[in-house]
Amino acid sequence: MSNTAWQHVLLARHPKRPTSRVLINTLFDDFIELHGDRQFSDDKSIIGGIATLNGIPVTIIAEEKGDSTNDKILHNFGMPHPEGYRKALRLMKQAEKFKRPIITIIDTPGAYPGLGAEERGQAQAIAFNLQEMMGLKVPILVIVLSEGGSGGALAIGVGDHVMMFEHSIYSILSPEGFASILFKDAKQAEHAASLMKLTAQDLLHFNIIDEIIPEGAGLHESKEGLFHLKSALSSKMAQITQEKITTILPKRYQKYRQMGVFLEGVSSELTQR
Repeated sequence: MSNTAWQHVLLARHPKRPTSRVLINTLFDDFIELHGDRQFSDDKSIIGGIATLNGIPVTIIAEEKGDSTNDKILHNFGMPHPEGYRKALRLMKQAEKFKRPIITIIDTPGAYPGLGAEERGQAQAIAFNLQEMMGLKVPILVIVLSEGGSGGALAIGVGDHVMMFEHSIYSILSPEGFASILFKDAKQAEHAASLMKLTAQDLLHFNIIDEIIPEGAGLHESKEGLFHLKSALSSKMAQITQEKITTILPKRYQKYRQMGVFLEGVSSELTQR
């Protein structure tokens, strides 16, 4: 029997679910972390750097939640500030300069909503990343590890191929936030989750993502999902690095243009109800 949407939410948030650092250490070799946005600070909720995948140099950009309590606080529970997104874009531009494919790992409940983040241009940083990623002249592969929350995820989520773990979630906001807006009661989050179409299965059906990575009972139970990811990532990397960028860019544009038209249609239908 398939899991309910809320069960997917609970599995995505499981306290023992591996974080992005585990994926990086398991799947890649020779990882060298790079720091800072060269404007304000080094946002530790986003980690990035250079590594190799099957001998191919790649740039990795990942949202990191942390594991222990102190580590979660250090990484701000995976909620980036504007300087985190600017660091991510700096590394993307560096990857483009040296013709390295980009791999991003999404794992965030959302961008940090604090006053300081807003003062330093949170919305602008997210919007600018979306704009720039559409035109980056290197392949971009995206992995949704656990939670993909709103613009906090989208800011590193524009890609040529989007993979999503079987029990991860990807949505406009958290079920609690959705319930607070729709029902004026955050305690109805379970019901909200059933309406949000936030599971990997829902999003593949609507062509929002391209591939589901099986993980069995959950990434917190075994490394089965990591093995499946390594296989899928290796296969797609071998394929996409053989394509010309003049072929990749139009397909990327068309992919998100079609997605935009679909979402406009859904929004219009909901407004008319």
